[in-house]
Amino acid sequence: MKLFLAFLLILNSNFQITTIYARPTNLFHTSFHEIAPIPSMPNISQGTQVGNSPTPSQQQSHSNKKLVIGLIAASSFTGLILLPLTCLLICCRKKIFKSRKFGSKKLDSLRGLPLSSFISRTNSTFKPNSQRPSVDVMEYELLKTATNDFQESEILGSGGFGCVYKGQLDDKSFVAVKRLDNQTRDALKEFQTEVDILSRVQHPNIINLLGYCVHNETKLLVYELMENGSLDSQLHGPASGSNLTWHCRMKIALDTARGLEYLHEHCKPSVIHRDLKTSNILLDSKFNAKLADFGLAVTEGANSKNIKLSGTLGYVAPEYLLDGKLTDKSDVYAFGVVLLELLLRRRPVEKLTSSECQSIVTWAMPQLTDRSKLPNAIDPVIRDTMDLKHLYQVAAVAVLCVQPEPSYRPLITDVLHSLVPLVPIELGGTLRVGEIKVAATLEP
Repeated sequence: MKLFLAFLLILNSNFQITTIYARPTNLFHTSFHEIAPIPSMPNISQGTQVGNSPTPSQQQSHSNKKLVIGLIAASSFTGLILLPLTCLLICCRKKIFKSRKFGSKKLDSLRGLPLSSFISRTNSTFKPNSQRPSVDVMEYELLKTATNDFQESEILGSGGFGCVYKGQLDDKSFVAVKRLDNQTRDALKEFQTEVDILSRVQHPNIINLLGYCVHNETKLLVYELMENGSLDSQLHGPASGSNLTWHCRMKIALDTARGLEYLHEHCKPSVIHRDLKTSNILLDSKFNAKLADFGLAVTEGANSKNIKLSGTLGYVAPEYLLDGKLTDKSDVYAFGVVLLELLLRRRPVEKLTSSECQSIVTWAMPQLTDRSKLPNAIDPVIRDTMDLKHLYQVAAVAVLCVQPEPSYRPLITDVLHSLVPLVPIELGGTLRVGEIKVAATLEP
């Protein structure tokens, strides 16, 4: 406004303006150079004195011309200033609106609103499996009826964030229903991650998510039922490993390796499970193993440096525990610990005294590297039931997997190839058990 007033004062100052040639202009595109000055003075007729005073009509004409010039120039000047400012304001408002909209969606998902706002959002570049059937959104009343109103007698197990119930749907099929009781931000984030990843992947050795439900503050996940529970309960529960023969244990190890290889090598971007342990390896009626509990899983490149340290003591790789470095080799370390549990049937961390604990890795390393000690160190249930060459090979794989330096650990693909020849053909490997027995009887 100050510039506009100053411009008018200049135009009204005492200087003579002769005839001008004005052209029609656009107020938003006119510049000062488009107001053309007179190229030359017109001829003055004889008898007219140059110095004569202007008549009142001439003064009025000059005044009108000055006013028109001022209005055109001021409009052009104002347009040149306001146009870029208007564009800038529009862009800023759009950006603020998008930011608020995204923040609102994120907050709504954490407040327990329908999950459609975050499915496929967390890992937008994650490549889904085209053969993966859709995950159903299930009604709360249906799941309440299926579990007999979440009766304690239907509880299959419990974890850090809630219980898992056995349920029967209307079609008579049995399912496992996991109810989220913990309402912390971490618990809600894990629920969101679980749905997001399991709704995109499909593999015979990864648990199948059938559906989910959000009902007020209650959140439920529905999985296929795994009749033989977890590997942890089979090894360390009442059965004490009696249901797991040597070949069955090798099959479980092979299934687990196949599930991890799918996550590491075939998912784009690759997925790091980050919480592989025996309680997250589930067994169906035929002891086929499937990876479960993907709440802590992360995708490659998902800002792993800023990821909060999570996992289970005894399974967490040293470099992740000490330096926060998370890679697919972290899963390989956890797999090595699982392999040791299958061989030795010992807990990953055992309490020696009230203030001292010992990891299975520390205890087992001297036994694994001494062939004379190894046969006596393994689980008595499977002792003397396997070919010693196979035992030494599995022990060597376990030692490599739990190396402190990540670069010394093998890729899970290499582990998989090492285990395939140790599993019978009928269990998914390439081992011909009958031929081995015949060969053993022919030896002198």
